Amino acid sequence: MAKSKFLSLVDNSDSPLLGDGAMGTVLHNRGIEIDQCFDALNLTNPALVAEIHRMYIEAGAQVIQTNTFGANRFKLAEHGLDDKVTEINIAGVELARRVVSAAFKEVCIAGDVGPLGVRLAPFGRVQLTQARKAFSEQISALIDGGVDLFILETMTDLFEVREAILAARELSDLPILASMTFTRDDRTLLGDNPEKVAQTIFEAGADLIGINCSSGPAQLLRILKLMRQAIPDGRFSVMPNAGWPEQIAGRIMYPAGPDYFGEYALAFRNAGASLIGGCCGTTPQHIHTMRQALDNTSAKDYSNGSSIREVHAPEPIASPERRSQLADKLEVGEFAVAVEMGPPRGLATQKLIAGASLLAEVGADVINVADSPMARMRMSPWAVCELIEKELPVETTLHFATRGRNLLRLQGDLLAAHAIGVRNVFVVMGDPTAIGDYPEAMDDYDLAPTGLVKLIKQGFNAGLDHSGSQIGQPTSFFVGAALNLLPPDPARESKLLNRKLVNGADFFLTQPVYEPQKAKAFLQEYTNAYDSMQKPILVGVLPLFGVRHADFLHNEVPGIVIPDKLRNRLEKAGDAAPSEGVRIAIELIEQIRPWAAGVYLMPAFSRYDLAAEIIEAVKSVNS
Repeated sequence: MAKSKFLSLVDNSDSPLLGDGAMGTVLHNRGIEIDQCFDALNLTNPALVAEIHRMYIEAGAQVIQTNTFGANRFKLAEHGLDDKVTEINIAGVELARRVVSAAFKEVCIAGDVGPLGVRLAPFGRVQLTQARKAFSEQISALIDGGVDLFILETMTDLFEVREAILAARELSDLPILASMTFTRDDRTLLGDNPEKVAQTIFEAGADLIGINCSSGPAQLLRILKLMRQAIPDGRFSVMPNAGWPEQIAGRIMYPAGPDYFGEYALAFRNAGASLIGGCCGTTPQHIHTMRQALDNTSAKDYSNGSSIREVHAPEPIASPERRSQLADKLEVGEFAVAVEMGPPRGLATQKLIAGASLLAEVGADVINVADSPMARMRMSPWAVCELIEKELPVETTLHFATRGRNLLRLQGDLLAAHAIGVRNVFVVMGDPTAIGDYPEAMDDYDLAPTGLVKLIKQGFNAGLDHSGSQIGQPTSFFVGAALNLLPPDPARESKLLNRKLVNGADFFLTQPVYEPQKAKAFLQEYTNAYDSMQKPILVGVLPLFGVRHADFLHNEVPGIVIPDKLRNRLEKAGDAAPSEGVRIAIELIEQIRPWAAGVYLMPAFSRYDLAAEIIEAVKSVNS
């Protein structure tokens, strides 16, 4: 197969090809309001779009992008234009083609495809198959219009960019440039580093690995070098923003001027970029200066020494007087939904925040942050609690394990948790370290969970530490404890439950329950032996993902029993088993609702999108 015109130019040029700059910035500068649908201008104001294409070509661009960045079904739906995907995209290509055909035969036309503007599973509700279908719809129209290549740009999610690449590859053998954007910490919004991004894009089949948008040229030069180390033989594209934007007198302004971009055009060339250009804030003047720099400065006469320094403002400290919102909801009888999330293994928290954001949007009442589940090394959960509560309008519950903590550390950690705003704590023993990442680590502890409940409720919440000394202001912890509703020894579990109640437990979380009637029967046994259960119980619900998942839980996880009829349903469901698992979970919750205060969802395999379906079903009944 003959190499495309674009790739021939890339591979046979001694200097990187030069792309265009921002379409949206120039349109905004021409008076188009930022909340208008820029893509629709292909139909309503084609002359303006064509004029901007011509300005970029005359400035020296060899590759121009169609005005179709947001011309997908999801984004156009925000403007009531989702039925015009094909029309807007074809019009965008035809506009660019007319400008090029007039006098600029060597200019390549790139079909511009931006992100869908929705979150994909497992951090959102849109499934990967739906995403690929939306990309295919837009890309098919760009092909019909006659583009020379595709630029899939400003992507933040590796799942999404992969679906876009696969959609383009299924429909055409045209070249694909796939480009991601990064936050100020050199990670994507979901926490992936440059090396992983480059490797994923390369393996998905893109012809060029791209970086665009982000915070400016200095950052993208740094990321380009990291990506080239990961994929030494790859082709790379760099199209930065003109610095970090700010709003001045109603206008979005960018600080980096054309001369600065001219310098960095040379730096990108020396760092191995095959295509360079500009993103938000760049104009034809930026492109012209880059063209002049590339044409008039040889590589041997230039080396870049620019650097940037980031300054972060201090974060506010949460007020220690805040009361538990979960306590307030349970007190008035609201059926509460708690969802468990595990802390990350490393420093990246973006995916966790994205998942928590989805859960908060659909109405989760509280996010439970586990403490090194299965004794695997993870970020400390109270740090994750602070991050979630700082970023999102949802409360957290801190899982607080006694394992590995002596009295000094245990009390110090409790004070730290309260100082950062945590009000809900779930007291557990913690999984034994023998089963985890560090089996030789100690399991020593000074207090069992029942003793810790007593310390918090009768000590800290009264302003006293374990020795009876004053700690100043009392804490206001709302304390949860574990409960097994299907215990192998009901008498022993009843005795333990009574001790936790006497020591002051405020609420209970249970293991996953798949036989609600048996669970209810245990509570009746407790009432017969002691007294009526007066504290709220959030019953564990773990959505089953498939028959193998169910078999594993049933056979290998102590305390979980899954009836044959549920496992048979999953087996019959086949590939649709995850959806069947959602239906089973919703059915279980309806059986639990009459006698429980809420549910405690434990999403398997971080499938927060499936948990979101369950929460929506629960909340629709509540309303």
